[in-house]
Amino acid sequence: MATQTDTRVYQGEEKIIVAIDLGTTHTAVSFVHAYPGSDLDVRMVTRWKGQPEAAGDSKIPTLVTYEQGGMIACGAEAREYIGDEAYEVSRWFKLHLHPDSMKISDRPPAYDSDGNTSPSMEIPPLPSNVTLTKVYSDFMRYVFSGFRTFFQETTPNGVAIWDRLSSSIVIVLTIPNGWDTRQQGFLKQAAREADIVQSEEDADLRIDFVTEGEASVHYVLGKVNHRTWLKKGTMFAVTDAGGSTVDSTLYVCKALEPKLELEEVCASECVQAGGVFVDRAARALLTEKLANSRFGDSGSISDMVEKFEQRTKRVFDGSQESNVIEFGGRRDNDREYGIVQGKITLKESEVCTAFDGVIIRSTESCLKLLAGRKVKHLLLVGGFGESPYLRLRLKKEFELQGTEVVTVEEPSKKAAAEGAVMWYTKQTVSGRIARFTIGAEISVRFNPANPEHLKRRDQAFIKPSGDTSLRYGFQTIVEKGQLIPHNFSKLSRFVYSYAEKPESLDHFWQYLFAWEGEGEAEWMADADGKRLPNFRSLCCIEADLTPALAGLTRVTSEHGVEYWEGRWNVRCIYGGTKLQARLEWKVKGKTHQGPIKVVPTSVLK
Repeated sequence: MATQTDTRVYQGEEKIIVAIDLGTTHTAVSFVHAYPGSDLDVRMVTRWKGQPEAAGDSKIPTLVTYEQGGMIACGAEAREYIGDEAYEVSRWFKLHLHPDSMKISDRPPAYDSDGNTSPSMEIPPLPSNVTLTKVYSDFMRYVFSGFRTFFQETTPNGVAIWDRLSSSIVIVLTIPNGWDTRQQGFLKQAAREADIVQSEEDADLRIDFVTEGEASVHYVLGKVNHRTWLKKGTMFAVTDAGGSTVDSTLYVCKALEPKLELEEVCASECVQAGGVFVDRAARALLTEKLANSRFGDSGSISDMVEKFEQRTKRVFDGSQESNVIEFGGRRDNDREYGIVQGKITLKESEVCTAFDGVIIRSTESCLKLLAGRKVKHLLLVGGFGESPYLRLRLKKEFELQGTEVVTVEEPSKKAAAEGAVMWYTKQTVSGRIARFTIGAEISVRFNPANPEHLKRRDQAFIKPSGDTSLRYGFQTIVEKGQLIPHNFSKLSRFVYSYAEKPESLDHFWQYLFAWEGEGEAEWMADADGKRLPNFRSLCCIEADLTPALAGLTRVTSEHGVEYWEGRWNVRCIYGGTKLQARLEWKVKGKTHQGPIKVVPTSVLK
């Protein structure tokens, strides 16, 4: 059984912490039973229903099989239905959740391109009459059930411990660097529908999120003796090459004592260039190569791609002149197309073609992260990170720049899962860099002497105060590239005016937006009121302001207009990857606080 022990003795209250790394092609689960005086012994779930041949394997296929909209199998059992037309197998469904910024600017190169073009995004469709939420909730229910069984059967007194602590289990979900509040909200909803948590409030309390990159750095530092190379001021990168994304983060060591403390140097990178796109390129290559062969049908090609993924891709290091894919039996022959006794051989150049586009994207992402900086080490983890060819190409590229590419000795497909529990217990990273600017839409007082305001006069309106204002202004809360310390908070002031005193303020709301462009944003829309392309809705913060009614004041404006004014402060708290907020207002000089509900914008169109 794979374990990872934290050298500190736990002194908190008894709890179970579970981490789920739900990947594009494979999923892994780690957990720890923490109680006062215990070592934090991180364990991996290594037994899964329907996967007896993989005893000791910590990963399962991320697959769900449906028959007429009903779920009938998950994981290894779901794989048995691939190719049977009576069933629909949902795979790579994680790609449906990727934000547009990844689907467009970070999409993988075309099969036959030089790696510099931007093809249309190809995502396997969902089964008929099945929503993405259902696929996720069905799979999460299966995963959590497998975890429960494994915990109860492998932990002394496991059933009793589970019965006592199951309602308070801390759940850590790993997410790509490029995901945000919208995807987090979707995963919470899926967890509720899977009955893993019981309510929205329960989800907010028990579910935490960590980026795959940050989980991986905790895993790596737990596996290698970092004190031999890590000193205060040392800068290093961690690249997690997974199934559908390659996540890279640059860190600087801020302290070694009394505990290791790391800080992000710049915004992390996340590109859609993982191992599944090598498989996709191999499928295109084989389909074209065997177009006129009797083995050019979809079923035969799928069998070849499966064997390519299971062996050829994993052992290829760029030196093999011949690369055999064993997909059939002795009677499967088509010598004209190089198929002999169920085997087809690919030349070195053909296999390189399948890899090259993805490796170009991965390398460019790392180069962007390291540009102009003295980085001594690049730590490579993840399932695709175990590819000998990827390792070779990265080493050739970066060791010329004085950056050593380092891999952990044992298989690292479970790096994010195991590292996520370590992240929760250690919290080594003390500061993160904002990947985009966060702010809110505001009105701007009209200034007739300002040429930009004159261009926007069609967007003008009269406020209850009598002031002429313009719509679509933007107030920055957190700037792109800004260092955000752990539990950083930012107070934003909002002023609302009312012609008459409202009888109720039970539904206050304010949308927060993400600006993914460069430079400072002053406006969210152009002069015609059309939303600028680099803006997207992030979440809505909602609150019951009924207690704040007493804080409204009657004001006379410079225009002689009497109106009511309310001043609310929204304090946004960024703890790790999760956004929280509090509402603040004043009554007779005394500050009051109230809860705010953060409602993510739907990730689904």
